[in-house]
Formats: sequence, structure tokens, C-alpha cells
Amino acid sequence: MRVGMHLGYQNLDGTPDHEFFLRETRLAVEAEAMGFDFVGPVEHHFTDYAACPDPFGMLSYVAAKTSRFQLITGAVILPWNNPLRVVEQALQLDALSEGRMILGMGRGAARREFRSFGVELADSREMFDEAAVIIMEGLETGIVEADTKWFKIPRTEVRPRPMKSWQGRVVQVTMSPSSVEVSARLGTQALRFSQGDWRNAIPEINSYRAKFEEIHHRKPPPFIISDFVLTHTDKAEVGRRTDTYFSKMFETVANHYEFMSDHFKALPSYSTYAYMGRAAEAAGGPHKAYTDYVGGNMIGTPEEIIAHHQMRKEMVGDYEMLANFSYGGLPYEMVYEQLKLFADKILPHIKG
Repeated sequence: MRVGMHLGYQNLDGTPDHEFFLRETRLAVEAEAMGFDFVGPVEHHFTDYAACPDPFGMLSYVAAKTSRFQLITGAVILPWNNPLRVVEQALQLDALSEGRMILGMGRGAARREFRSFGVELADSREMFDEAAVIIMEGLETGIVEADTKWFKIPRTEVRPRPMKSWQGRVVQVTMSPSSVEVSARLGTQALRFSQGDWRNAIPEINSYRAKFEEIHHRKPPPFIISDFVLTHTDKAEVGRRTDTYFSKMFETVANHYEFMSDHFKALPSYSTYAYMGRAAEAAGGPHKAYTDYVGGNMIGTPEEIIAHHQMRKEMVGDYEMLANFSYGGLPYEMVYEQLKLFADKILPHIKG
């Protein structure tokens, strides 16, 4: 089982951006020595919720300071990026890292980010589907061309040319039934964020696996699950930090994506977000709904997290993990403390 580090760049404690960004990025460099298999930054823009506008640039820094583990965009948001540029950036980073690049693709969900890029949220499904095909063909062939509804690109040979095949090195965020179907059809590895009870996701996981094997005549790769991690040897301290920091993180997520707004109800391809909005409303608001969110993520003492992993594996089958240790204004000392504890006490068990 592979385990990676997910970096969300959530700056909620007032640290100057340049200091915070460098501090978070240096965690990624340390992750290799701690035994992690890959590292992935998000792409988010403009707010304290998460601010990593260029995952390729961030990973280039990490590539220069590491030698072993893989580098994944977690994820680059296709409706905000020209597919020709995505191909160029991915191929360049693959060359600089000597073939360690994994391209993670997503379509975004926050209206505030779409507005600033002049893109409509309602168009994201079509834009993603078109861009993903263009990009995957470009990565394999070194040729990018498109004549679709959203993209007009004359036949263009990109440089640097591909150094090896990208089969097995493309990942897609799958937080809706339509995304699951697209991922299976394209043959990408599926990434899913922990959001509540994993039993609710099993139908989509099984659908992905069945359709992938039917179309590609090979076993699908394991899901990648992105988890928030909060761990300490003292169970009471886990509870205190959860109530202080995890609750704050969840409220920023709910506000950023506007879970409780009605706009998701008119967008079937964002059904997961509409569901979370209904759950938050039923609980009395996002400040109360976070307790349901806790159960899906890796929160507890080392022994509890190992047991949670084993129970989840029995439920969903083989999976890989992207673990996020820094969020909710958690002081850096606590971030590093739990990262080290996870690497020492938890990582050997779940990887083994």
C-alpha cells in the first residue's frame, strides 16, 4: 500500500503567506525521509481556505530536493487551465524529476474560484471531459490538437517530448457518479476525499471497478483516498484538538464550497456537495456537522487509526492514502509532532 502526503496550504493563523507557503512546502521535502511514497499539493486560489495556485511550480521545488518519491498534482483543475499548457508543464516536470510525475486532474467546485477565471461552474463537466482526453493523448504522443466545443488548438508538437508512457500515472478526482464513470472510461486511477461514512461510497467504488475492468480488460488500480489526519498518543488530547482545529477546518470547507447554498441542487454532477449541504443543514449548520465528517477521516490515537484503516480496507478493498496533516490553524509544532508520530507508529503498519 502506498501512502502519500497531501498539502492543502490552508493558512488560518495569520502567518504571512510567503512564510507559510515555504514552511508547508518544506514538509513535503521531509516526507521522503519519513518514508512516504508520494506528495501532492492542491490547486486552489485567492483565499485562506487553500492557496497553492501552481502545483507544478511547487512540485518542481520538491523535485529538486528529493530523489525517490513520486510527485502528484492533487489536483490540477482542468476548467481553469489550458490543456496545452497542462501537457507542457507535466512533461517538463516529468523530465526534471526523472520520471517521477503523476498527473492528478480535477474539475473544481467553488463558485468564487470559477468566477475569477471567467468560467461557469455549470460548464465544468463538459470542459473537464474534453480537456482530459486532449491532455492524456498529448502526454502519450507529444502532440496536442483539439477542435471541440470548449477548446480549439491547432496540431502542436510539444517540448520536452514524452520520456515514457503515462499509463498508470494519471489520476482523477471522483466525487460524483459522473466523475466515477469518466474515470473508469478514461482508465485513470480514482481519487476520493474522505467525506463521512464510507459505506455510502461503496456503490460508486464498485461501479468504477466493474466499468474499468469491462472497458480496459485489466484489474483497476486501487482508489486513492485523501484523509485529514489528527493523531496523538493521548485520546483526550485527540478530542480537544478535533474540537478546536478539525471543526474550524470543516467550517472553512463548508463556507468555501457553499455547501448550504441551493446552487448545487441544480447541478447533478455535484450531487455529493448537495448531499453534504443537506447533512449540514440537518445538523444545524456546518459548525455542528463536522462530527459526521470526523468518522470518515483518520482521527485518533495511533492504535485507533491503524484499526480504522483495517476496518476501512475490509469495507472498500485495497486503497492508497494521501494524508493531510496541516489544516484548521493547527500550530506548526503540532503539525510536525503528529506527522512524526504518524511516520513512526502508523505508517509501518498500514504500508505493511
